[in-house]
Formats: sequence, C-alpha cells, structure tokens
Amino acid sequence: MLLSRALLRRHTVLPGFDLALGLTLTYVSLVVLFPLSAAFLKTATMSWPAFWDAVASPRVLASYRLSFGASLLAALANAVFGTVIAWVLVRYEFPFKRIVDALVDLPFALPTAVAGITLTALYSQNGWIGQWLPVKVSFTPLGVFVALLFIGLPFVVRTLQPVLEDLSSEYEEAAAILGANRWQTFRRVILPIVLPALVTGFALAFARALGEYGSVIFIAGNLPMVSEITPLLIITKLEQYDYAGATAIAVVMLGASFGMLLVINALQGWARRRQGQA
Repeated sequence: MLLSRALLRRHTVLPGFDLALGLTLTYVSLVVLFPLSAAFLKTATMSWPAFWDAVASPRVLASYRLSFGASLLAALANAVFGTVIAWVLVRYEFPFKRIVDALVDLPFALPTAVAGITLTALYSQNGWIGQWLPVKVSFTPLGVFVALLFIGLPFVVRTLQPVLEDLSSEYEEAAAILGANRWQTFRRVILPIVLPALVTGFALAFARALGEYGSVIFIAGNLPMVSEITPLLIITKLEQYDYAGATAIAVVMLGASFGMLLVINALQGWARRRQGQA
C-alpha cells in the first residue's frame, strides 16, 4: 500500500503540491490580483470629496441605474428563456437541431463590435426587425437590454444543458404516476435539481452583461442620463486622462459586482443544501 502511494506520487501527471500551488498563486496574482489592486491603489490617491464627486454625480448615477438594471433584467429573462431552450435541446429531436445548438454559441464567437453593429442595423427604425416594432429599440435603453440578452443567453443554456442531460426522465414519470401535473412536476421535481446550475448561469450572464461594452455602445446611442452605460463613462474618463476618476467608478462597479456574486454564491449553497436534504 505504501509502495503504491509512493509510486502514485512519483508518477502523477501534474507537479507536486508545492510547485502547483506556487504556479497557481503566481498566475492568479498576475492576471487577477495585481490589476485589481492597482485600481484600488489609484483610487486611494483621491480625497473623499473627490471620490464622491467622481462616483456619485447625476450622470454617473444614471449610468449605474441603466447598467445594473438592464443587466439584471436581461439575466432574469435569459434565465427563463435559456431554461426553455436548454430543455428543448436536451429532450426533443427536431430538424436542424445541430444548427440551432450551434447558434446558441454564436455570441461566444462573434466579436462584440460586430454584434453591436448587426443588432443596431436590425433593430433600427428602418431595419429588418425594427421597422415592424411599435416601439423604438436602437439608441434607447431598450436597445441596451436587447444587446445584453444576446450576449448572456449562452451562459444559461450551456450551464443547464449538462444537468438536464443527466436528469433522467424517470423522475417525471414517477411524478406523473403519483398524480402531479406538469407545473407541480417542474416546481417540485425538476427545479430543485437544476436550481444550482440555473443560479450559476444567471450569475455568469449578469456578470458578463454588467461589463459588456462592444455590443452595447453601438445600439445604445450613448445619450447622457438616458442610454449611457457605466463602462462607457470609464472609457471617457480614461480618454480625458482622468485615471483616478475612471478607477473610482471601476472600484464601485467591482464592489457591487463582488457583493452580488457573494449573495448568489450563498443562494447556490442554500440550494445545494436543500437539495441534499431532500
């Protein structure tokens, strides 16, 4: 037994624990920790009144409301419709299914600027889709919502698909035998199992939408106090060489995003514990 353990340690594919941990900490520090620390250190050079003026002006507050509000609504919509799409792709066979499945990944592969220009052309007042809509989409906050829907959908679908593929239809059959209707089967049998994955997909879609820039600036119109997103304000301040003001807004966004992710992780833990108890 001792000999086999020694051989296993000697012939593992990955290096030893000390070297692997050192490489992990070094890489994470270079890619994540140091850039984030630089933003906080740059912001720390500002006085409190200057910091408050940079992050709480009416124009910046309006951009917060749009960025966080549109990201939250888009993530919620993607959670609902992404669940439906993932269910259809897993449980049903239909013509051109592989093409539809591949189209879900299109926002991953498409450059964000190309996506923004395409959405703007489609939803403009004389576009293929926009000309038939009763409301104006391009160059309005609604356009921001549409763009965030586009880029966030794959996160929900691809997070849910593996869970639904492992979910046996026997659970649904057992619920039907016991007299449960479709809504009861979904709410009491399927939803508790897929809820952790659904919350993860929602969190990923929300985080991606919150920091999205390329696909939004074209369709938003970027009108101050109306359709101007927070990432655009950060870029504007950088172009004006106001690095401290840009990092101050970035720190606020980072803090709010981190807080929301903590809440979402807590909800995931609660859902897993509840699922384990069940």
